[in-house]
Amino acid sequence: MNLLILGRGKTGSLVAEVARERRHHVRALSLAENLGGSALTPDVFATIDVVIDFTTPAAVVANAEACIRAKKNLVVGTTGWYDQVPRLREMVLLAKTGFLYGSNFSIGVNLFFEIVATAATALKYDYSSQIFERHHAQKKDAPSGTAITIQKIVHESGGKEKEVEIISFREGEVVGMHEVVFNSAADRIYLCHDAKSRRGFAEGAVRAAEWLAGKQGFYEFRSVWREL
Repeated sequence: MNLLILGRGKTGSLVAEVARERRHHVRALSLAENLGGSALTPDVFATIDVVIDFTTPAAVVANAEACIRAKKNLVVGTTGWYDQVPRLREMVLLAKTGFLYGSNFSIGVNLFFEIVATAATALKYDYSSQIFERHHAQKKDAPSGTAITIQKIVHESGGKEKEVEIISFREGEVVGMHEVVFNSAADRIYLCHDAKSRRGFAEGAVRAAEWLAGKQGFYEFRSVWREL
């Protein structure tokens, strides 16, 4: 396929590397090259099959709107924009194009989501819960999209009547660590996912683009990852 990668940061650069390893043709644009989506012209889109966005919360919505207008399928790994999901979903469905987003494209993290969903039933048995997330000091949004997804899963599985706090840390070069604790007077359940590198995120994003090619609809990665 011909892939357009938006964002040349640490994760975006690794996505481009993985895509080339999987024999895709890749073009990449940095934030500076694509301010406000200005580089997303018909000429740029002409040969592109799928776009992958790993930019910033401030840039992603304009990029998404340009891709939807051009009817180019888009995979979004950027977080911090989810208040726009209903509006963008409507645009995607009207345009009859394809859109896939996720707070985390790691297969390991998506398995972790399912483990958390099972453990969250503890809230129905007098347990309380907290979520801790740690990321590198340069990360723009806090709490992380992954932590917000975990919080949503805990509420869905354990009941919304108990507040689940997220505590965020930004330090050094931490790739991404998410911890979920369920505590009672009798015991404590401790769950942790610790990313060793960004490789899992990049591989999942490229596989997502391969899956999305030629499809229409608005998808969340945690609902489709088993189909990759």
